[in-house]
Amino acid sequence: MSIAGGLPNAVRRGVAAGCGVVQIFVKNQLRWAGRRLDEGETLEFRRELVASGMRAACAHANYLINLATPASDERARAVDTLLDDLERAERLGLPFVVLHPGSHRGAGAQEGLARLIGALDEIAHRTEGWNVRVALENTAGAGHVLGSRAEELGAIFARVRRPERLALCMDTCHLFAAGYDIRTPRRFAAVLAEFDRAVGLGRLAAFHLNDSKAGLGSKLDRHENIGAGRIGLGAFRFLLDHPRVGTLPMILETPKRDDGDARNLATLRGLRRGSGPRR
Repeated sequence: MSIAGGLPNAVRRGVAAGCGVVQIFVKNQLRWAGRRLDEGETLEFRRELVASGMRAACAHANYLINLATPASDERARAVDTLLDDLERAERLGLPFVVLHPGSHRGAGAQEGLARLIGALDEIAHRTEGWNVRVALENTAGAGHVLGSRAEELGAIFARVRRPERLALCMDTCHLFAAGYDIRTPRRFAAVLAEFDRAVGLGRLAAFHLNDSKAGLGSKLDRHENIGAGRIGLGAFRFLLDHPRVGTLPMILETPKRDDGDARNLATLRGLRRGSGPRR
């Protein structure tokens, strides 16, 4: 949800759209620095969130952050920017900030992973005692981007000093684009089992529910409306009713034009068995 006009407006927009969960950027996602978050806005956001009756809220990190970069000045700026995002999320009472693992920029996956892990260790140390966590998001795998494979994400959790400060956010479009076929319940169950072995589903904090404009294994991150893309409805029906992960927060990042939020929410809720409470 957009934070235009102030962070509390994102909650109000979520209520108007009928959301049970909202994800926000805590500042402009395409600029390194953001305006100061004052105490009044912080308290108003918290009040609006409680009054909304929503079951969850989270933040997405700035898109410019690349903790895996080989450039030392960019890495330092990325660490500081993520720390600022985390500090804002902590003040707002948000449980986690979703982060793309980053790109090694041609330096090689192992070097990129080492840089990413070192940065995550530094961030965990500098946020000691905070409640907010970093939720690593699986990626589509284009170019030099890290985090498209379960084993790569598992290696990050295995090597950081404080794995309890990390979580996982799983994006359906990114899974499909990275080559994970999730179009049938059997195949999706196999993918979840693979991530359970590599990372642990107990570390899964949320899903991004997006259909895909591009095909299986395309490595293209192109979100589409639910049921209108190459994944289809079956994967989402299985996920919504899954006994282990179906109750986790699920976030739409689908196109917003033509009342897209309401239409996609209605599509997803129509897939669930019975009526039940909203997700």
